[in-house]
Amino acid sequence: MNDKPIELDAHRGMAAQKATEMRRMLADVEANAKILRDRERLIEAQLLAAPTSSWPEAAARARYVLNLYAATLGKNDSQHRDLVAAVLADFARLSGDAE
Repeated sequence: MNDKPIELDAHRGMAAQKATEMRRMLADVEANAKILRDRERLIEAQLLAAPTSSWPEAAARARYVLNLYAATLGKNDSQHRDLVAAVLADFARLSGDAE
């Protein structure tokens, strides 16, 4: 008896192999998206749990919110993208993180 598993994908046609691979990739993407949403909920709960005690902490919260906002901007909204980038650069410069 042979304990080696049979690779069924090799016995399918090309279209079936591609469809199977697409289903696997979609399942992987969906699992990763769920993990990301769970992590976002966790960080947001932590950000809301208590008031900040310093300007750097407040800037970190503002960075998070600005990045959420920037992710919703359309590709053609360059003015708002530039404004968000300028504010984030100000935070970096004022906190000493600028390169």
